[in-house]
Amino acid sequence: MSREVSSYLNDAYSVKRDDYYTSARRDFVADLPHNPNAAILELGCGNGATGALALEQGKCGTYVGIEMFEPMAQEAMRVLTAVHVGNVETMEIPYAPGTFDALICSEVLEHLVDPEPVLRKLVALLKPGGLVFASSPNIAHWRIILGLVRGKFEYEDFGVMDRTHLRWFTPASYRALFEAAGVEVVDVSRHATLPGWKKALFGLLGKGLGHLTWYQIEIRGKRAGGR
Repeated sequence: MSREVSSYLNDAYSVKRDDYYTSARRDFVADLPHNPNAAILELGCGNGATGALALEQGKCGTYVGIEMFEPMAQEAMRVLTAVHVGNVETMEIPYAPGTFDALICSEVLEHLVDPEPVLRKLVALLKPGGLVFASSPNIAHWRIILGLVRGKFEYEDFGVMDRTHLRWFTPASYRALFEAAGVEVVDVSRHATLPGWKKALFGLLGKGLGHLTWYQIEIRGKRAGGR
């Protein structure tokens, strides 16, 4: 990543609204098994809210974060076991293969230039059968498709068209990304935002259009080759 791009992204991240970095993924933490000896790795840990919750609930004893935006990384250092600050695409991650029991990538892979090699590198740090939780926006949401039909492709300060996004995914391409990185995908789910009448309309048009209602794509899986 060039200095110019890095500087632009740092400036863009610095003006994000507060909840961009401070919202805990309670849904992911709820799905983690209770294991006070577990070690969890999170890419894009923000201020450490998700990790703090996992530690508090006894879901792990070690929680390691990776965060590019230094002000948030400094906050995360107060609550997590360790935080590595920098660009995950170029940094060395000082852990041996098979170190971690779970990997969390919440709303982060879309910010990378080339997410597949990063994901491969992180998945290799999991124990066989280690859990994977991830989410990213769905570029195939009906509002985005409608905008394209109308000739619009406009960046915004947050949401699917966030101006800091470098990659976009559909449910199918997101699943393929994880499978290519060595993840056995157990579930692909969604956060849907659609009024009842529109949901019914998509139902009439055909089951193959259900992904148009997905605002967010969620992946749950495990490192392939384990139990």
